[in-house]
Amino acid sequence: MQSFPQFDPPPKKNLENSTQSLFSLSLQQLEALIERLGLERYRSRQVWHALYQQRASSLEEMTALPKSVRELLSRSGFQVGMPRIAQAFVSTDGTERYLVACADGETVETVWMPNGDDGELGDGSDAAGEEVGSITGRDSTEAAVPYRRATICISSQVGCAVNCQFCLTAKLGVKRNLTAGEIAGQVAAVLNRHQVRVGRDRINLVFMGMGEPFLNYDNFMAAVHLLVEGMGIPESRMTVSTSGILPGIERFAKENLRPKLALSLNAPNNSIRESIMPVTRKWNIEDLMAALREVPLRPRERMTFEYVLLGGVNDRLQDARELSALIERSGLPAKVNLIVWNPGPDIPYRMPKPEDVAAFQQHLIASGLPAFLRRPRGRDIYAACGQLKRTVE
Repeated sequence: MQSFPQFDPPPKKNLENSTQSLFSLSLQQLEALIERLGLERYRSRQVWHALYQQRASSLEEMTALPKSVRELLSRSGFQVGMPRIAQAFVSTDGTERYLVACADGETVETVWMPNGDDGELGDGSDAAGEEVGSITGRDSTEAAVPYRRATICISSQVGCAVNCQFCLTAKLGVKRNLTAGEIAGQVAAVLNRHQVRVGRDRINLVFMGMGEPFLNYDNFMAAVHLLVEGMGIPESRMTVSTSGILPGIERFAKENLRPKLALSLNAPNNSIRESIMPVTRKWNIEDLMAALREVPLRPRERMTFEYVLLGGVNDRLQDARELSALIERSGLPAKVNLIVWNPGPDIPYRMPKPEDVAAFQQHLIASGLPAFLRRPRGRDIYAACGQLKRTVE
């Protein structure tokens, strides 16, 4: 009998004792630190501003602080500790994939997509109103076009424990959770690379990189607070994708500060879903739909269902009929993001035929369900959905 994978988070390494990183501390934690060092309380606000709004990558760059304060922080064993971009890969379509190095030498992947991938289309947010693409037939080769907005794809774990059969990241297994600072720090490092001005440049964030965010729930949500309260990026411009971790969805429904939610569904029934996503054995589609109905939505917001089309597996017209009926029964205001499977070595699936993709999408639309085709970004550099495996060739 095949054993079922364990979905409890991996043991948390205590990195703070070794790195003494400032980047990851909340304002309250900074206030406690500043008090412990015997400094004036207002210094905590200065450090907070330097870390998350100025995005200083070193103590030397915190020029609003007197040199004596910076030296005290250094003598006390503190450093900024923002993750750094160790290696960058640039696609012909303008997408950039980064290996981001953490303090312990582990690396995760982060992706910069100028002008996005049409993932926000139809979700009812401000970001959706800025999207143009699949519905207008835009070509995906845009390297020469300056970005009007950009999407950053963020990782939450080193590797992934969920073992989706069509995903390259699953080949890594899971090594550890990322800290809140390592999650938010990916964003800061990429924003610095592109000299983004938060509040003026339009930036969307998707927690869809390596790992399952809801298996690192506390650090994921702490990172969201740093990004919103510290860096000034609205949660309505963030989307978190889950493979269907039921306890995480139930906790998420009770949050006051909440990004948009996407369920990586990928099948119209439990039988197909279990064959490609073993997590279904623990939490089936019906239980997930019930949990999603408890998640409060903003005015005009739609729940997003992501659906990776695998040739000959879940891309038939019958699958489209079943999918539209499933979502209709849920009663949720919803949209579907269709994703043509992105190939990877030793993954035993094939891309669907273009005519099957078109027929699938048209059936969903005809049934009254908004359906959008997410553009593949960075396939040539292994940056597309499901391809993140720290490839360096």
